[in-house]
Amino acid sequence: MIDAPGVPRFEVAPHRCFACGTLNTSGMGLVLHVEPDRCWTELVLEDRFEGWEGIAHGGILCTILDEVMAWSLVGQDNWGVTARMSVEFKKPVPIGAPIRAEGWITRPRRRLVEAAAHIVDAGTGQVLATATGLYVAADEARKQVLRDRYGFVPLDGAPAMARRAPATARAR
Repeated sequence: MIDAPGVPRFEVAPHRCFACGTLNTSGMGLVLHVEPDRCWTELVLEDRFEGWEGIAHGGILCTILDEVMAWSLVGQDNWGVTARMSVEFKKPVPIGAPIRAEGWITRPRRRLVEAAAHIVDAGTGQVLATATGLYVAADEARKQVLRDRYGFVPLDGAPAMARRAPATARAR
């Protein structure tokens, strides 16, 4: 849960997801902010996510892009899994520099949802990587299972969601 001015509040049960789970001590501990059709996160990548010296590993960037696209679906209570993803790396992403990743729904359909995302330099706004993805939405029975498992609980009647990993797991 996060409690910040202007950010609607939701709680999600602890889980082991590499990207956003609070129980995965080897994970990224992303702090996600989910709105009705978009998701964003801001972070500084630690050197444990390095590929070439001083540069973030491309697989880690793909993980971040996939995560913000997938959680943009949850903002519409449309849980799903990645079917296809395409990434374009524009500039090297330096380790230790603040970045912002944003994902949004581009074409909602019944069971297939298209999304897009980018990672930008948080200081300059320069686009560092972009992605598009196709997600297969869960049927109603599976959505209920996911809601129950992850304890998707709105607080204060909030229409959007924000989550926080524990301070020890975040890359800050």
